[in-house]
Amino acid sequence: MKKITIGLFNDSFPPMIDGVGMVVDNYARRLTKYCNVIVFVPGYKQKYDDSKLPYKVVRCKSIKIPFLDYSLPLPWLDRKFKKELKKSNLDLVHIHSPFSIGKYALKYAKKRNVPSIGTMHSQFHQDFKRATRSNFLTKILTKSIVKVFNKCSKCYAVNSGMANLYYHEYGVKEMPGVLNNATEMKLLKNKTKQINKINALHNIEKDEKVFLFVGRINKLKNIFFIVDSLYILNKKKPKYKYKMLFVGSGQDLEELKEYIKKKNMQDYIILCGKVSNREELINYYARSDLFLFPSLYDASSIVQIEAASQKVPTIFLKGSKTSSDITNYHNGLIASSIEEFASIIDKIMTDNTLYKEISNNVYKEIYKSWDNVVENVYKIYLEYIEKR
Repeated sequence: MKKITIGLFNDSFPPMIDGVGMVVDNYARRLTKYCNVIVFVPGYKQKYDDSKLPYKVVRCKSIKIPFLDYSLPLPWLDRKFKKELKKSNLDLVHIHSPFSIGKYALKYAKKRNVPSIGTMHSQFHQDFKRATRSNFLTKILTKSIVKVFNKCSKCYAVNSGMANLYYHEYGVKEMPGVLNNATEMKLLKNKTKQINKINALHNIEKDEKVFLFVGRINKLKNIFFIVDSLYILNKKKPKYKYKMLFVGSGQDLEELKEYIKKKNMQDYIILCGKVSNREELINYYARSDLFLFPSLYDASSIVQIEAASQKVPTIFLKGSKTSSDITNYHNGLIASSIEEFASIIDKIMTDNTLYKEISNNVYKEIYKSWDNVVENVYKIYLEYIEKR
């Protein structure tokens, strides 16, 4: 049987690191086991060596968007990109963004009469509202992305909460399926080496608890909420010592530094910077006791699954889409306020039996392997290609 060729399309990719770009990379790496894969993404001023990747990458011209971490791809103005897409002879198109590259991919799919899959990764309504500060413009822009997703043969969301959001609130024509995110990280059987490495790197004592955040240092992630909750925790005078590690970089790093000083929390919070090496990043998860993720912006962040790979529970905020598959005090923790967030940290750090129970459930129910997820995705591709 001839190998099929799949095109994955996204508006971000390394060297710009974000969750969706990582999803595309993990899909592509594993799909090479089953089929030919071509990834269509933006190019950046900062060069990236695509030749080291185990799949083909086609880049298009892009321009930097002022005041944002992202660039705007311009596929329709890039003759080389259009030529590469035209000769790719794709059997199926899978878009991971409804903007310029995604739209261009759907035009290709329609012209070539090949099936198209769309994955809904983000709460775009929030992005539009924050950017425009206008309900009218937000409504128009949301309708525009719904129009794109409605052109797909089938759409999938990253969890049940996002599927319901797009169907009941955004107005897509059909209830999306669910394709969960996952991680390539595997449970470390013996964490002593990793724990000692992080302790030495950041001068952490052996008996100190460690709380962790991994991601862009951006207000969208509710990072200042973490500082406030730990400030309240300190007022409770906990019986244990702890360190809070922020792993990542972003546009609000300097403001976060100033806020930590303002709250006089320098002795408790360490800004670790960006860690791109995945083998180094797993050391942080191995050393941590709790993952703090109060983001109301994210849809289904990979970091909570990475934490679960090391049996580390995550604390979420009530109403977040990231907590849609979480049962409180069973496979995660959910707080409804800063005060409750601080109280839950204190409770879980002083109840070893409850902590172990939740940790085991997190690993069994929240942790997912990319190998298993992508195997299922490939079966979905074949189903739609055969339907055609």
